Amino acid sequence: MATSDAPISIGRVVLIVRDLARMAEYYEKVIGLGRIDRDGETALLGANGRVLIELRQDRAAQVAPGDAGLFHTAFLLPSRGALGAWLGKFSDLGGRLDGASHHGVSEALYLNDPEGNGIEIYRDLPRETWVRDGDRIEMVTKPLDLQALRRDAGQWRGAPEDMVIGHVHLRVGDVAQAAEFIRGQIGMTQTFEVPAARWFGAGGYHHHLAANEWQSKGAGPRLDGAAGLASVELLADPGTLTPGRLVDPWGTEFTVTTA
Repeated sequence: MATSDAPISIGRVVLIVRDLARMAEYYEKVIGLGRIDRDGETALLGANGRVLIELRQDRAAQVAPGDAGLFHTAFLLPSRGALGAWLGKFSDLGGRLDGASHHGVSEALYLNDPEGNGIEIYRDLPRETWVRDGDRIEMVTKPLDLQALRRDAGQWRGAPEDMVIGHVHLRVGDVAQAAEFIRGQIGMTQTFEVPAARWFGAGGYHHHLAANEWQSKGAGPRLDGAAGLASVELLADPGTLTPGRLVDPWGTEFTVTTA
């Protein structure tokens, strides 16, 4: 189930990377994205001709644990069969997951790319099964039965044409300040919260953005030359947001494109 019916959704995510060749190969081979364009400094990867990940090389970029930035980029697959198929391919490649959870609204697999950027691969449960209370959408974290998921697997042939980035989860220095920015500047609705973390969505979706301070409480703006998340593209219906550029308190850029 894609999120394209929402008035605001996620387009591409831009990452600053130190080894472009290695990272591009990872997102092609392991995540299954197709190469759309590539030069010596940039790689564009995605599905069905749509760019989902843009990699920009900076060999001198620095990683600073505890900084604000990316918690994970979440790739949304269209079905449980597709999720199981991806898991089978990942296992065949010798990959090891960092986690697997049933969230009440979704089933999710977690890993990290070679430069430590978090990744989630997930599928949504039918929306009519989501537990709602006004704007709130109940989310949980329970173990995911990987054996059952494999039994339901289809055949993996690379990223399905309707694969999208369903959401982006951010590390921030202050979750209340992040909530003020996401609600006030981006116009998303808060859908769920736990201590030190909040989730936000548009059009009734469980979340397109999330923010936590679990590993980054008190972090200030990222320094120039930092590796990791540089920009998140927001696809907005006409009249929803003004096309242009927004920057959160920690230096993450949000580029608004009229869908």
